[in-house]
Amino acid sequence: MIQPKRITLFAGHYGSGKTSIAVNYALYLRRLGKQTVICDLDIVNPYFRTKDSEHMLKSEGVELISSKFANSNVDLPALPQETYGIFCRKDKYAVIDVGGDDRGALALGRYVPYILKEGDYAMLFVANCYRPLTRNASDAFEVMREIEGACGIAFTGVVNNSNIGNETSPEDIVASFEFAEELCGLSSLPLAFTSFDKNLSLLPKCKENEVFPLVLDERYYDIRRN
Repeated sequence: MIQPKRITLFAGHYGSGKTSIAVNYALYLRRLGKQTVICDLDIVNPYFRTKDSEHMLKSEGVELISSKFANSNVDLPALPQETYGIFCRKDKYAVIDVGGDDRGALALGRYVPYILKEGDYAMLFVANCYRPLTRNASDAFEVMREIEGACGIAFTGVVNNSNIGNETSPEDIVASFEFAEELCGLSSLPLAFTSFDKNLSLLPKCKENEVFPLVLDERYYDIRRN
């Protein structure tokens, strides 16, 4: 696993699984004994929102910041004022779920000066080679560059979250290693970790420190939504 930074951002194309990872990573930090807040900046995706995990997050002591319109029938691109507090409260570790692709990443732009000024951050690109628009490393790399251009901050690492929903097997994950390696080569970025459902058998070809098992919400672990 990567060394935790004070601010960790997860971004990627729609369906990459970044929200699942953001929620799990926030819980991971909290279990390490760190005061943790997770912020949902995904103002575009109406399906899987961080707020869907609100009860679980609060039960673990993780603070949640999300739009007051999340999970309602009102779809407005509104961000809570509390988001700015993330960059003032240096005693807390922050996990930020960035919106899907370049359009969603635009919302992050207003906070980038604060992130860069502090300098203690990881900006991780979540990649899934089993999704239509990122089936190869070249396409995924193009999405990376679009997101960077939209938000004004460069990625610092890659997360391989390649899966096909409930159909995922250990073999599917092993088959994605070449994709992840090629993407890291194109971007000149390190692989932060490979993530997969913790119920899958531990992959013998993964180094222990490069694995991040996920606890997935079955309501959303679907190829169209996770």
